[in-house]
Amino acid sequence: MKKHLLAASLVLTSFSSFGAGYQLNLQGLRQLAMGGAGTAMPWDASTIFYNPAGLSRIKSIQAYVSVLGVMPATAYGNFEGSARSVKQTFTPFNIYVGGPVKEGGRLALGLGIYTPFGTGIKWDDNWTGKFLVQSIELKSVFVQPTISYRLSETWSFGAGFIYAAGTFDLRQALPVQNMLGEDASAHLHGSGNGVGFNLGVHMKASERLQLGLTYRSQVNMDVDGGSANFNVPVSVKNIFPNTTFSSRLPLPQVLSLGIAVKPLNNEKLTLALDFNYTGWNSYDSLRINFDTHTEMLKDMHAPRKYRNTFTTRLGANYKIGKVVSVMGGAAYDPTPVTNNFVSPELPDADRVIVTCGAAIKPIKRFTILASCEFLTSLKRKSNYAYGNFSGTYWTQAITPGVGVYYNF
Repeated sequence: MKKHLLAASLVLTSFSSFGAGYQLNLQGLRQLAMGGAGTAMPWDASTIFYNPAGLSRIKSIQAYVSVLGVMPATAYGNFEGSARSVKQTFTPFNIYVGGPVKEGGRLALGLGIYTPFGTGIKWDDNWTGKFLVQSIELKSVFVQPTISYRLSETWSFGAGFIYAAGTFDLRQALPVQNMLGEDASAHLHGSGNGVGFNLGVHMKASERLQLGLTYRSQVNMDVDGGSANFNVPVSVKNIFPNTTFSSRLPLPQVLSLGIAVKPLNNEKLTLALDFNYTGWNSYDSLRINFDTHTEMLKDMHAPRKYRNTFTTRLGANYKIGKVVSVMGGAAYDPTPVTNNFVSPELPDADRVIVTCGAAIKPIKRFTILASCEFLTSLKRKSNYAYGNFSGTYWTQAITPGVGVYYNF
């Protein structure tokens, strides 16, 4: 029993830190406010993420900064009782600098620094799932230098190199008690890095119709020298030794197709539709290798059997005047996590997303952005077979964001 509980926690810690179906789509505030649809329309320098081909379409070099507050809350229940996660706020950020090398030129260069994963969960220390997780926090930063070339008034192309780095921190109780009846505990900390690329094609068919196609490659996050530290009674210290571990975790490839349209009877309105196909099936299993082995701590191979997902995003941008624009959107994002693999570290289910926002241009070259995303998962009753843990989960999250950009 102890062995399986420990193994389950270690396996999910690494995975949750770098994915778990929580692929945040917060890299541009206007796009976020439009349901996350941003492949076809290069609104600003955040196109470095959404479609690097669009960078050669913006008019001048631009500096863009935004910060968001992710506020998730998860409820859990089963026949033994219920629990709610502790309120927390996480603050992913985005920085983009880029544009055409010279005014009116075809070549554009840029750099994006953004946080596609950066959340977590914290439960009460004595909740029913304490032997799987008490708290987990995830952080990541992606750095993407980008080049884009406008071949003609119709076609442009772009590519970006991605360097990814991430960290995670997890605490859990262990099913071992000291003489005072207090639970032993484990603290796991690790970091990983990997490389990938982002390719894009943009087509401006007319002033009213634009299309985009992008491919973000799989990024294999290599975790080396992760630490596993155990606060346990001396009597079992030999079977729970402090040690290190290594692993490799794939972040999936994503193929996106986008369409942006200005209706014939409305010059102020832009509609955008995105389709994202995410190759989660690359995460078939996870292997963790420990530097120290005991009867309770051995190298592990855990099946995951994730499935690919198809996400639909729809949004609108309405230009009220020269100064103010408003946005709205929605998305349906199905989970890649199959039954028997739903765990309390970052419980995942199909998600419905509603968004809104505004852009204000108080002076000629300066724009202020604000957005808000409301996410709710469908209630999901499932079990985590590897940890012998089951229940019903329901997650909600509110994510407000503010940002600015300046055109030089």
